[in-house]
Amino acid sequence: MSPRACILGLAGPELLAEEAAFFRDVQPWGFIVFARNIETPDQMRRLTASLRETVGRADAPILIDQEGGRVQRMRPPHWRRYPPGRAYGQIAGNDPLLQREIARLGARLIAHDLASVGINVDCIPVLDVPDPSGHEIIGDRAYGQNPEQIVALGRAAAEGLIAGGVLPVVKHMPGHGRAKADTHLELPVVEASLEALAARDFAPFRAMSDMPLGMTAHVVYAAIDARRPGTTSRKVISQAIRRTIGFEGLLMTDDLSMKALAGDYTERARAALAAGCDMVLHCNGEMAEMKAVVAGAGELKGKAARRAAAALARIPRAPEPLDLEAAAARFEAAFEGRSAA
Repeated sequence: MSPRACILGLAGPELLAEEAAFFRDVQPWGFIVFARNIETPDQMRRLTASLRETVGRADAPILIDQEGGRVQRMRPPHWRRYPPGRAYGQIAGNDPLLQREIARLGARLIAHDLASVGINVDCIPVLDVPDPSGHEIIGDRAYGQNPEQIVALGRAAAEGLIAGGVLPVVKHMPGHGRAKADTHLELPVVEASLEALAARDFAPFRAMSDMPLGMTAHVVYAAIDARRPGTTSRKVISQAIRRTIGFEGLLMTDDLSMKALAGDYTERARAALAAGCDMVLHCNGEMAEMKAVVAGAGELKGKAARRAAAALARIPRAPEPLDLEAAAARFEAAFEGRSAA
């Protein structure tokens, strides 16, 4: 049986019998974990192994949002606290080479943390360009204030992850920085012209269009499609993401349970896939919602299946060697005198 075009969450730190039976039956392509699923390294290794056992695929993707700062699911005391993206661009001395080195090193350390417990996809880098009028939901998650710095540090982070055996997900395509609302709660409308969007918001994604995985934004771009958010807009996906940005990797939705989207969960999944997304993402682990998502997801096939296979093929057979103690010391020294929170 081919996997379904969906990534699903689960309720708690152990796989419930009902969840295992459901996942075994519907065969999601992958899974995503949150703080509610995480306790200790040993518990995480058991959980990721059990998730892969249910679908019978040793390389099944298991995702996490491990950015650092506000968005970090694996936390002390078992894992290091990492700074938000903005901190890398504020390292003392304003040396761009040092900033890139430390951004790559931070991601390499994150990859070590994740791979050691069976997680092989991290939803970074955030490539959104913040706007002064935009909502703080992006804020310090952005690597800088301009596309050039965001690309330099975002690519360094992506390379660090891949070197450690973890795939990056560029987000939120084609750009969330101008949105004046939090898509977890409502649907933002961006009124900027297509020329302004292409010059600033799209630029980091265009520069990193070679990445294996991307995530959409639940944002209306009025200059492209005044009626539908990017996630469910064929115009946004075909014209902005695939054509202007040139992204050919696997495109997944942001979380379908966000309030920015309308309709029931089956309708949301169908609308996103019909618009051109390859994969739908549902995060909260609510069984009734997951069943509705699966009903709208369908089988992973065609171009979407080829993109999924190509993405997994980017995971190296063995991670780049890492002197963990030396790497951690180097990383901590770069942020001396600064809070990583």
